[in-house]
Amino acid sequence: MLYVRANGQAQARLGIVVGKKFAPRAAERNLVKRMARELFRGQQAQLAGRDILLRLQAKFPRADFASRTAVRRACLAEIAGLLEVAARPLPTAPPAVDTAGPAAPATPNAPA
Repeated sequence: MLYVRANGQAQARLGIVVGKKFAPRAAERNLVKRMARELFRGQQAQLAGRDILLRLQAKFPRADFASRTAVRRACLAEIAGLLEVAARPLPTAPPAVDTAGPAAPATPNAPA
């Protein structure tokens, strides 16, 4: 899962959430975080002015891969794809809408 928001600063910031529910082994959690940081550092110039939060959303499929190298390749490909999406131009926010309605007209020189 990827969350991106403008941060109003010159540099990009990265947050990573990898819970035990989806990656029960510490080695798996650390692998995901290490890969994300590595790719983020390489693309930091394109991501300037954004806060990016990557969150593991599904179980880490360790059994689906024959080797640790295959796991690393899949992890790199997935995170690289997410960071490419994060580098796209951010949509502009619509102007704020006043839901209170029109203000009551002020009456100057009203008797007290």
